[in-house]
Amino acid sequence: MPPSRFKYDIRYIRNFSIIAHIDHGKSTIADRRLELTKTISSREMQEQVLDAMDLERERGITIKAHPVTMIYEADDGSIYQINFIDTPGHVDFSYEVSRSLSACEGALLVVDAVQGVQAQSLANVHLALERNLEIVPILNKIDLPSADIEGVKQQIEDVIGLDTSNAVLASAKTGVGVKEILERILIDVPHPNEPEDEILRALVFDSHYDTYRGVMVYVRIISGTIAKKSLIKMMATDKTFEVLEVGIFSPEAVPIEILRPGEVGYVIANIKKTADVKIGDTVTEVKHPARDALPGFRVINPVVFAGIYPVDSSDFETVRDALTKLQLNDSALYVEQESNLALGFGFRCGFLGLLHLEIVFERLQREFDLDIITTAPSVVYKFHLRDGNLVEIDNVAHFPDPALIDFVEEPWVKCHVMVPSDYLGALMSLCMDKRGILDKTETIDAKRLLLTYRIPLNEIITDFNDKLKSITRGYGSFDYEFDSYAKGDIIKLEIRVNDEPVDAFSCMIHRTKAEGKGRAICQKLIEVIPMQQFKVPVQAAIGGKIVARETIRAITKNVTAKCYGGDITRKRKLWEKQKKGKKKMKEIGKVNIPQSAFMEVLRASE
Repeated sequence: MPPSRFKYDIRYIRNFSIIAHIDHGKSTIADRRLELTKTISSREMQEQVLDAMDLERERGITIKAHPVTMIYEADDGSIYQINFIDTPGHVDFSYEVSRSLSACEGALLVVDAVQGVQAQSLANVHLALERNLEIVPILNKIDLPSADIEGVKQQIEDVIGLDTSNAVLASAKTGVGVKEILERILIDVPHPNEPEDEILRALVFDSHYDTYRGVMVYVRIISGTIAKKSLIKMMATDKTFEVLEVGIFSPEAVPIEILRPGEVGYVIANIKKTADVKIGDTVTEVKHPARDALPGFRVINPVVFAGIYPVDSSDFETVRDALTKLQLNDSALYVEQESNLALGFGFRCGFLGLLHLEIVFERLQREFDLDIITTAPSVVYKFHLRDGNLVEIDNVAHFPDPALIDFVEEPWVKCHVMVPSDYLGALMSLCMDKRGILDKTETIDAKRLLLTYRIPLNEIITDFNDKLKSITRGYGSFDYEFDSYAKGDIIKLEIRVNDEPVDAFSCMIHRTKAEGKGRAICQKLIEVIPMQQFKVPVQAAIGGKIVARETIRAITKNVTAKCYGGDITRKRKLWEKQKKGKKKMKEIGKVNIPQSAFMEVLRASE
């Protein structure tokens, strides 16, 4: 339906978002609504139309939020403009979710009628409740034979505290209840507030880099208007731009004359760098600027760091270009150049979490066809030195002299884990192994529990999710939020090959885990480093103390094979000569560690 049919009236605008756990049917519900409102023709229709990346389709997750404007004629003949602001579902992107929710007045809580409430939905519902949004509960997949409608309704009431007596029962796959969802949005979600004045205030909730036109800024207008040729200012970066185009998403970008209060759309203003646009920033006019920015803006800081290196050093420039292009579309990605004796030149990258790291790594491999390896992820530790200085370190290469360290603080997170009660014992032993502290246990229903743990972040970023899924046979789910920094006994585990320290294998780790980790790395290294002509010791050391050791055997040659008959002293003479040669070789010999060894060790868990 063409946008021109809607005559602007703030009372007929609805802005909403969808909150759902991975694979609960959020994208399918969005598809059905686009069909029903004829925003997209049946010829152009495809599954998960708003998930443009192959990666999003394969994993069933939303990585990049896609807003869309729909024009809908209600049963009473009124024409509404409904703005759907899609949100990423994963905990790593919770800041983007919070900004998207700030641009809305309501949210649909989509819960799978088979799986029930999951941890990520719970976290995002709390974000919505903090912003006083109207929440409409929807039970999806009711057509499945194992759907437990009454049980899931009870869960929503007990766990979240929402009234589900009038929850919408839907099946996005078959199209049941989709029209009812739209009608409920019109009734339950309030229209945007009337602006207090005409000063321009617009919330930036996302941005996207277009190769030909620069940065496309996604905005929700709170007050004032934006039109072509307006002079605008970004309040956080204090940069000024002239607007070249404004428009809405339907679902492709469609230019329009003007964006008014309550509306959602995009602004193109010849912005060349994504660093000039911060998510959560306020856009205002240069002539009549707003006195205060809209609340809630904060700079996103990376939480997890890892090194990305090209397997072939001649690809360095290609990797640099690829990371620069990814940064244009992903403002949260932090990149700086670094070099490593073992891996050569590469980049130190900062991510919002482990999923973010995986996504960036896969996109580099797929979209840019690069052969790269990543080092083990690490977190930011705060080192308090004896001279009163505080240094933040995420790379083991910068570990200070232990004599200068007063104490170290490590980041802890609050972790909410949902598991079937049968797996409680296994989960508690996993969390205990990860140095977790149990805060509280809540019973959701007869079969499921919600546990709140405090766990060090570096214990979660490696394999916590994989282990949780394996011990609960896929039924467990978790999400986490940053809690605080606390003192920790963090030390440097140094790996030495032939008495030479190798930084690429070394890591910062808690003292209680160091010995096990050191033993695992040493055992892996003797499998992957080829035999030399002399014995090679592989050691794990903490300070000056060796905590684990393995030896790579030497290649042996039978020098006495040609001796037959005669006295034993002939053989002894040859053995002594060989022994001297081996000793000399050990003193001057270098061990070349193959590239494959680094990749293998990175995969070696405790």
